[in-house]
Amino acid sequence: MKLFLTGSPGVGKTTVIRAITHRLKSVSCAGFYTEEIRQSGERVGFRIVTLHGQEATLASLGTRNPTVGKYSIHIEEFEKLALPYLDTVATPADLYIIDEIGKMELLSGRFRSKVIELLGQPINLLATLSKKGDGLIDQIKRRRDVEIIEVTRKNRDELPEALLRKIYAIKPQ
Repeated sequence: MKLFLTGSPGVGKTTVIRAITHRLKSVSCAGFYTEEIRQSGERVGFRIVTLHGQEATLASLGTRNPTVGKYSIHIEEFEKLALPYLDTVATPADLYIIDEIGKMELLSGRFRSKVIELLGQPINLLATLSKKGDGLIDQIKRRRDVEIIEVTRKNRDELPEALLRKIYAIKPQ
């Protein structure tokens, strides 16, 4: 099972992922999700949080290369924290979670390679995927062995339960 959630920015993809990870009981998971870093109500960056509770900065305001928009991307910090949790040998799991496969994360060649590797393995994967993008994003969307689900304001509240049923079908409770 390889499920990819896509949708417009801010529609709730990460919220769906977090709702699922908080409800999973008998399924071992590895991976990460992203969240905004805010100061005084302003978004000043993004952090990654592993499903084991470790955190690192993915992006912060600045002009340090590489950048995406007004954010400097912390590639080394991202790779050091995220990649071990996507290693199927070092971190075996029933389900791997990646939030997200987008412009910032794909600046890491090692992350891109890991995603391609995971797509070629017989593993279960739940990931969020940027709605816009070419290259690897477009390649994933064209694969026949993945299911792409668009998160919308209309379906985002019921999606966690529907996706949990799919996940539990791969490993009975």
